[in-house]
Amino acid sequence: MSDSTAATTAAAESGDKVKGARIGVVESDARDKTRKVVVNYVAKHPKYGKFVKRRTVLQVHDEENVSALGDLVEVGPCRPISKTKSWKLIRIVREAAGKGEG
Repeated sequence: MSDSTAATTAAAESGDKVKGARIGVVESDARDKTRKVVVNYVAKHPKYGKFVKRRTVLQVHDEENVSALGDLVEVGPCRPISKTKSWKLIRIVREAAGKGEG
């Protein structure tokens, strides 16, 4: 395990904040070790001043395939793993409702 991965894992276990971490919802878990996570936020329109909904879609590396569709997860930046993947799963904040049932 690299130093940055070890630091991220240690910070997640101790409850410390990871620099640049974001919280989002898993939108897709179809690929092996990869999750599509959507981070929703509100931004002020530069001209009109109205607050508008925005979203960022991140490709996240999930080494153990522990997250599932609908989970609320915390992700943090890491070195580029592939062309589109440069985020790693830190922890699952809340599992999706109905997960593990029948």
